[in-house]
This record gives sequence, structure tokens and C-alpha cells, in this order.
Amino acid sequence: MEKIGTVVEVHGPVVLIRCDQLPPLQQALVTENDDAGYTFEVYQHLDRQHVRAITLENPAGLRRGMTVCDTGSPLRVPVSSMILGRLLNVFGAPLDGAPPLEATEFRTIHSKPAPLYETVTASGILETGIKVIDLLCPFVRGGKTGLFGGAGVGKTVLIMEFMHAIVALHRGVSVFAGVGERIREGHELWHEMLDAGVMPQTLMVLGQMDESPGVRFRVGLSALTYAEYLRDTLGKEVLFLMDNVFRFVQAGSEISGLLGRIPATVGYQPTLMSEVAELEDRIISTSRGSITSVQAVYVPADDMTDPAVNAILGHLDSQVVLSRSQAGKGIYPAVDPLLSSSSLRDRRIIGDRHYAAAEGVRQHLARYRELEDVITILGIQELSEVDRKIVQRARRLHRYLTQPFHVTAEHSGIKGVSVPLAETLADCEKFLRGEFDELPEEACYMLGGMSGVQV
Repeated sequence: MEKIGTVVEVHGPVVLIRCDQLPPLQQALVTENDDAGYTFEVYQHLDRQHVRAITLENPAGLRRGMTVCDTGSPLRVPVSSMILGRLLNVFGAPLDGAPPLEATEFRTIHSKPAPLYETVTASGILETGIKVIDLLCPFVRGGKTGLFGGAGVGKTVLIMEFMHAIVALHRGVSVFAGVGERIREGHELWHEMLDAGVMPQTLMVLGQMDESPGVRFRVGLSALTYAEYLRDTLGKEVLFLMDNVFRFVQAGSEISGLLGRIPATVGYQPTLMSEVAELEDRIISTSRGSITSVQAVYVPADDMTDPAVNAILGHLDSQVVLSRSQAGKGIYPAVDPLLSSSSLRDRRIIGDRHYAAAEGVRQHLARYRELEDVITILGIQELSEVDRKIVQRARRLHRYLTQPFHVTAEHSGIKGVSVPLAETLADCEKFLRGEFDELPEEACYMLGGMSGVQV
């Protein structure tokens, strides 16, 4: 490493460095002969001798006069075939108390997406065993799915169940990027993945909420670098999970403010669209392997028109909207069946049977939502016989689409179940034909399939 300059100003996580030779943007710089050890990433060239950089550690202890060296490349992380089962930070250093990775190579977190001629179009359904997802908003194999919802509606629990499904059903591997995770959330998630038995096929990369905005901004790229390694070198089918993409946007907004950029729409950074695209455009499948992405997206004030939400939405193949009203009724997973959608919801792709069942369920639920106010004011007896029948079937379908999860079995006391898509379609067809009309609504709640239920 070559000595290139000294720190002349410190403004929290932002440092001004006087350089003898300007390093390129996104270059990783480090302090020399310092016990604490600081890593910086170059963000701005102010003039011929000064750069502005963001520190990737806690800035406590930074001081003027520190000697700065150039690492010769952007931030790099160690990779090897032994990365599964580990808990790492943004630098690839262990957080699980185990020895450091024995790296076979180092990869920059700013690598370019795979060339266009190597990419493979996302197609086909990736079954999750979760009834409401597989039926109404199926996941695209090799595509991107967003879980949209406010605080406390079950995004993280749903992500954990996807991790369990990809290991149990598809024998694939998972890479989890915790962006701005609370220390409690990260600790609980790690131990729950260990208890569920899926950690040996999972890699977790955490950038915690109390860390520098530079860490929260780059931890997603670090995790994605590991996912690309598993895809390209080991030929794995990778499930890439990120919780939470909105915190990635928030970290970018913090950095933008610290650098003095003028805010754009609703106070977000002017580079919002390009920053989201830099991350999303690398989540692609190639002929060597596939990356299927599931991303939790916090929705500020439950407002789906927020600019950050819209920027993320434009890159997704499927959107699963989690509703607070569903959660309030005890419907878990709290998926809103009418707002959620998928690019695979096409008769030519999923087939006539799946399309007919999904549309039949959606029409029943939509009609029930239209009549809810009428039922509240006048009562169900004032409806026509046809509408009464639709409402009763819709109420049963609402309860049927609930499901106990494997990852919550210890807390709920209900054993988790996974339901094949074929069984879900058969059950929904029976509901629509009226074969369960005599069944009490409670008998449809928190089940797997209906095969063991007596009518």
C-alpha cells in the first residue's frame, strides 16, 4: 500500500484528505500504523489535492494528521467455498466468533453486472410452499420480488420462511443481507436460523443500524458479491434476501446530506434512481447459475407512492404487499391478495388451471371487500343470495390462505406446514365450487391443505 496523504478535516463520518496523488472515486483508503484501523471510500474530488471520503467504521477516534494509504482498489471481500454457514460483516470479517475465512481470492464489491449476452431471462415459478404466494403472486425463478409493508406486519418472518423453503424444497443456498439491522434483530435471526437447521446452507452479511452510513450503504453490495461467487464459481441456485432495502436508500440519503448535495423529491438524494439501479441490475441469472431475490421494503407511513418505494418497484417482477388491516384480523401471512401481483400471472405462463383458480379467488375476495361496508351497516341478510354465497366463500378463503410457518413453530406452538401448489389449486377449486360451504369458517384457519378436514 502506498502512502498518499493525510487527514486534514473530520466531520463525523466524513473526512477531508489532502493527497499528493488523487485516488479514483470508490477507491478504498486506509490509515497507516493505527491501532484502531480506519477504512475510507472516496466519494468526491474537491480540487487537485483534496478528496472527500466516508469512513466505513465508527468515526470515534478519527483525528487530523492521520496518515492515509491507498489500497490500490475499491473495497474487496474474501471469498472461498467455505463461506456457507458463516455470519460476516461488510468487510467479510467474522461476526460469529469463528476463525476468519481462508480466502481463495478477493473480489471487489463494485464489480460490473454480467455481460448482457451471458444473462438468462427469468422464467418459471419458484414454489415456496406458501399458499397465498404460490397462488396469487408466484415468485419468478431468477427474478426479483419485493415484500412491501409498514413496521410490524411480518416482513422479516416471511423472509425467514423463504430461506427455509429454498433449503428444504429446492436444495439451494441463501445469502442474507441485513441492511441497518438492529443488533437484537440480527442476533435473534441468526439463532433462529441455527435452530431451524438452515444455517449450514446460508450466508449472512450484516451491517448494523449503529454503524456508519457507509457500511449500511455498502453491505448490500458485499452480500451480492458473495451471491455472485456462489452463482458463478459454485454453480448454485441462490436465494438472495435483503432486509431492508429502504434502509439502503436511507443510508444513501445520509451520505448525500453529509456531502452537501442539494436534496431532490421529498428530501431524498438526487442520485436515488442510479443508486438503486446499481444494486438491482447486478441481481441477474446467467447460464452458470441463478439468483432469485426477495427484498423487504419498508413503506413510510404505508404510502406506496413514496419516491423510494417507486424507485425500487420499477426493478421488480413480483410485489407482495403486506397489509396492516390483514394483520389486525389475525390473517398471517398478512398478504393483501388484491394489491399483490406478479409478472407470471398470465394464462400462457402459469397455465389455464392455475390462472382460473387465482382469478376466481381474487374475484371472490374483491367482491367481499366491496360489500364489507354494506354488511357492517345493514348486515349480511340484506344481501342477495348470490352475494351472500360469494361473501361466505370469500371469508373461508381468507382463512384458508393463512398458514403456520416452520420458523415460528417454537413461538406459536403450531407445527409449520408447506403446501404444494397442486394441492393449493385443488383446494381452491373446491372452495369455488361450494364443496366446503357447510364447513365452519374456523375449520379453515391456520391449516396446510384441506385433505384431512371432514366436511
